[in-house]
Amino acid sequence: MEISTIRLDLAKNVIQVHGIDREGNVVVRGALRRAQALPIFAKLTPCLVGMEACGTAHYWSRELIKLGHDVQ
Repeated sequence: MEISTIRLDLAKNVIQVHGIDREGNVVVRGALRRAQALPIFAKLTPCLVGMEACGTAHYWSRELIKLGHDVQ
């Protein structure tokens, strides 16, 4: 199963993750510590990443775009 879309709920210490495939089936759901997030996203095939607008959203957007993801 390949993840096509990931949604992130950004918080100070923990990022909630919800990923689905092209058919809308849940592929991944869980929580990541901030330090875990970028190494995991670096291993993923580039996909659409959606996140809330918050104070750290610009930082995460820039970092995920560097890894090839489409961030919205």
